[in-house]
Amino acid sequence: MLKKIIFQIFILSFAFLTSAQNAETGGMPQLNPEFWISQIVWLVITFGILFFVLSKFILPKISNNLETRKSQILENIESAEKQREESEKKLKEFDKIIFESKNKAKNLFNDARQKVLDDINKKRAELEKNIDDEVNAAEKEIDQLKKSSHDKITKIAIETSSDLVKQLIGEEVNNSSISAIVEDLSRKNKEKHNGI
Repeated sequence: MLKKIIFQIFILSFAFLTSAQNAETGGMPQLNPEFWISQIVWLVITFGILFFVLSKFILPKISNNLETRKSQILENIESAEKQREESEKKLKEFDKIIFESKNKAKNLFNDARQKVLDDINKKRAELEKNIDDEVNAAEKEIDQLKKSSHDKITKIAIETSSDLVKQLIGEEVNNSSISAIVEDLSRKNKEKHNGI
């Protein structure tokens, strides 16, 4: 960098000298060759001080700032990369949690559904058993009523017939003959109904 600055100083000096020779005829005092040595000395002193101040104070601060910014940018990039990796990890964990939650909800739903179906089937079986028991009890009652009703109907028929005969003829008739007639009629009715 120092070589570059010295090279630039010499180029500027050369350009200045050539332009000074061309401008000497115009009467400009700074282009008069008498003052060139003092001007060159002051130029070297000024640029030397400027170079010293730049190289010792300003350029180190600028390079420190650049290094600081570079390291800060690298740290930010590393931090962003870590955060990206963490966010991807969190997203995977979140997806896993959602998947597990869906599976748990599905299992709970299936368990609840199965439990409801089991309860319904159990209640249906109990209801069917109760209905079967009631039907059997009703059939037994009907059978008992059929058995007992025949005797009752026969008894009622005999009593009614004897009352009718007594009213028609005015005398009491033997219950055994009336019961034989009623029994004969009921037997014929039974055969008639069983034949159908």
